[in-house]
Amino acid sequence: MSDPLPKPKKSSDAYRYGRVLLKISGEALMGELPYGQDMKIIERICSDIAQVHAAGVQICLVVGGGNIYRGMSGEANGMERASADYMGMLATVLNALALQNTLEKMLVDTRVLSAIEMKEICEVYIRRRAIRHLEHNRVVIFAAGTGNPFFTTDTAAALRAAEMGCNAILKATMVDGVYSADPKKDKNAQRYDKLTYMDVLSKDLKVMDASAISLARENKIPMLVFPIHTPGSFGQVLQGKGAYTLISE
Repeated sequence: MSDPLPKPKKSSDAYRYGRVLLKISGEALMGELPYGQDMKIIERICSDIAQVHAAGVQICLVVGGGNIYRGMSGEANGMERASADYMGMLATVLNALALQNTLEKMLVDTRVLSAIEMKEICEVYIRRRAIRHLEHNRVVIFAAGTGNPFFTTDTAAALRAAEMGCNAILKATMVDGVYSADPKKDKNAQRYDKLTYMDVLSKDLKVMDASAISLARENKIPMLVFPIHTPGSFGQVLQGKGAYTLISE
């Protein structure tokens, strides 16, 4: 007999979704630093998360590791790709622990679940356990990607969102939505308010990788792309306010 996904609890009426997955890139945690973690930036991001969590929204997080180590960069420097990707997965664990520590200072109960077992540091990922944590009002932070090389944390985010029965995936970026090109490099780049999954794939828009978009499309999970460094933007997007791009069917 299949294991049905429980219905997310009702959040504040102001918010459109009761259970969401927030994808944060490692680079978003750097602030103005050339690499590493800017704790002031992490504190501001966590403050937004705590505010939304306090309103009753169940929150999952997937964080990248590009501020510490990126597998594809390691490969470009001559390292074997699988080994480089495993190093990148370990970097995501460092970021997950930083987010957990900051959230718990704000009295938000959290759990870090890793796709690679490291029991002295965090829990190993088990789907039913993760769902129970959400039901007990804990923020769940998924670390180490899918636990497999050659898959990005974007794919891990879409996979975990489907497994957790999330109502939406929120992709936190450095700009205010999806553009036809990098707006920092191309002043004529077109900004989109709404896109379909197929638009993203056919236009080869670099918002998330193709496997992540395909997973979201197959499971009918809308994706909202918004600017992480705008204070309060996480909550605003969940209320249908502010600047963001909606990707759906």
